[in-house]
Amino acid sequence: MGTLSLMAIATVLIGCLPTYAQAGWIAPVALVALRVLQGIAVGGEWGGAVLLAGEHAPAGRRTFFASFAQLGSAGGLILSMLAFSAISRFDHDALMQWGWRLPFLASAVLLAVGFVIRLSVNESPEFEAMQATGDVARQPLAEALRAWPLIVLAIGANVYGIAGVYFSNIFMISYATQYLALDRGMILDCMFWVAVLQFFVQLGAAHLADRFGTRRVLAIVAACAIAVPFVMLPLVRTGQPHTVFLGIAIATLCESGYYAVIAGFVIGMFAARIRYTAISLSYQVCGAFAGGLTPLLATLLADRFFPQWWPMAVFYAGFAALSLMCVVLAGRAREASLPATATSI
Repeated sequence: MGTLSLMAIATVLIGCLPTYAQAGWIAPVALVALRVLQGIAVGGEWGGAVLLAGEHAPAGRRTFFASFAQLGSAGGLILSMLAFSAISRFDHDALMQWGWRLPFLASAVLLAVGFVIRLSVNESPEFEAMQATGDVARQPLAEALRAWPLIVLAIGANVYGIAGVYFSNIFMISYATQYLALDRGMILDCMFWVAVLQFFVQLGAAHLADRFGTRRVLAIVAACAIAVPFVMLPLVRTGQPHTVFLGIAIATLCESGYYAVIAGFVIGMFAARIRYTAISLSYQVCGAFAGGLTPLLATLLADRFFPQWWPMAVFYAGFAALSLMCVVLAGRAREASLPATATSI
């Protein structure tokens, strides 16, 4: 409830910020501060969301249920693009003066919906059983850090799920419009339909993972992802709407499939007493570095080597290979550990 409230309040307040003309340096500083609060909220929210979903799941359905929290990525992207499309219909002056504030203010509706849903959710049976036996960790961070090899592997396993999305959804917009001079509206339309595709692919991938095993599905997807950029980038460079969509859609098939399954995988890496802390730490550390640096490094490569595309393809293939290696090693580490260390992955 705390992370939900913090995210909602920070988002609504962004829509209330004064402009630079009204408040000077206070305006951008306040914007950055509110974005930091949003980041803190996400840091606590993701781990709790996937745990509540996964630990309430019936036997053999943990990955599928945990993937519902991951749908927030695709769902949020769809909603944001619809909101951006709506306010883009205003004339420039109206958009700059007040139109841009509307999506932020409208997020208060999501806060109300979220509270209603959250109030009806109880603690998971697994956590309640742990409370009953007094097995709750008193210092979960310190205890989780003692399992640092698993946390390092969990960070590495998350890299492709995060970096791939930032590459395709963030960097590709600037690459297509600034370097390839493609129409921004066309690119945003492609991104919208790709987000719709992502939504359904995530559900399908999570279902397959519960049936055939999370590690097996992640390894197959990550192996395929190594070849993805060598198909995606040439297709996008043609500049035709259908080939641009096809190129990004191919990448999305791998990225969204991997992203849907990775939550269930990392849940199974850690014991319940440290699970919330351990998966949140690994995911958010990975997000800060893989998510934050991927568009920057890809842009540096594009700027340095344009019109060549292969350096960016090698970069993409590299972080996919890193995740493949960590998934394989994490599975082996789990098999070699004691039964009390984690649940099945």
